[in-house]
Amino acid sequence: MPSYILITGALGGIGTRMARELALRGYSLWLVDQRPDEQAFAAEIQRIYGVETRFTALDVTNVAARADFLQAQAAAGARFCGLIHIAGRDFEGAFLEKSRDQIVYLSRLIIEANLDLTHGILSLRDPDRRFLLISISSLAGFFPMPYKATYAAAKRFLLDFSRALHEEIREFADVLAVCPAGLPTTAESRRKIAAQGFWGRVTTVDTDRVVRRAVELALRGRSVYVPGVLNQIFAALGGLLPPAWVALWVGRRWRSAQQKVRAMLQTQDGQET
Repeated sequence: MPSYILITGALGGIGTRMARELALRGYSLWLVDQRPDEQAFAAEIQRIYGVETRFTALDVTNVAARADFLQAQAAAGARFCGLIHIAGRDFEGAFLEKSRDQIVYLSRLIIEANLDLTHGILSLRDPDRRFLLISISSLAGFFPMPYKATYAAAKRFLLDFSRALHEEIREFADVLAVCPAGLPTTAESRRKIAAQGFWGRVTTVDTDRVVRRAVELALRGRSVYVPGVLNQIFAALGGLLPPAWVALWVGRRWRSAQQKVRAMLQTQDGQET
């Protein structure tokens, strides 16, 4: 049995690109996504790249489902040489406008599932191969962000956790946190980028390049990757400026962006009726 790289959120815009990039490099893949009965993509990867590829429908926020998945792999003697955390979501808007279910869901998806699967898959790692661990954090993780408060704080957790783990397990693993700004992978993400106007356009980066560079830099031993020169400048400034100043500026920007998104949605609704 080969050793696999597990990819969460494998059927999304970043996940499919990451699967192709790793398959091109010869890695066997185990794809998981909450969408059921999607064996076609796994079959396509195996046919095109000639690497063993499996798919499991899994909601990573479900504690029992995660436990069952990990127990099944342990019982089958499966071994893993990597884990790519991509599964994620954001509910933009003022904190009090979000439901408690939405807030708890974000923490389960971005923090709890990441921790649980990281520990579980590392416990099943192939001792004969170097382990590759990549987590998709966000440029938002460098700042306190009004209107994205839970999301930004959760992504900050991923960033710091990855940095710490990079040092802790460096003898047998390469650990990287990827911190992109806008990635135009879905219609919703493109709408949000457009609503940010100039700043949305200049901070958006090409998804294929981000995925390719993420793997390259992880294998070189880098711990953090911020795609785009302008985004790197913003990340550096976020560490130099007083957090209260950053929150004030970001809050003004996102308040304006939220108003534009609402206006765009109202316009679309009006055109459809």
